[in-house]
Amino acid sequence: MNEKIAVYPGSFDPITYGHLDIIERGLDVFDKIIIAVARNSGKKGLFSTEERIRHIREALGDNPRVKVDTFEGLLVDYVVSKGAKVILRGLRAVSDFEYEFQIAQMNHNLKSEVETVFMMTSVPYGYLSSSIVKEVASLKGPVESLVPPVVRKALAEKFS
Repeated sequence: MNEKIAVYPGSFDPITYGHLDIIERGLDVFDKIIIAVARNSGKKGLFSTEERIRHIREALGDNPRVKVDTFEGLLVDYVVSKGAKVILRGLRAVSDFEYEFQIAQMNHNLKSEVETVFMMTSVPYGYLSSSIVKEVASLKGPVESLVPPVVRKALAEKFS
């Protein structure tokens, strides 16, 4: 039996309950999910790649069906190298769709054997983004309903 593996890429700076929602629901569809944290040298994140990986691992606990990894370069090359055929992406609103559609089309053009599967975020997380979380946290606003405890603590430390 072929294992159905999906790669869920992103910066996860930081991981939110919206991301965790997609991962949990993705596990209902796929046998294994690889969370691929992008190492984007052109983008300065609030948290280092290593911090983001640590936050994700702590938020998820020990689930043998979830792996956390990093990648550089073309996502489709990484996907193929991991034996996966699916890129999992979350959509919050129609505004996400146009950008995600363009990326999915380009990825399919580069590697036709790789498909992109879009999953709509659950209603409570339709507005949630890492950028919004960072802005609220920087202004000392409450983030309890937005991020797991490990991220809440890390944000408090960054913005103290």
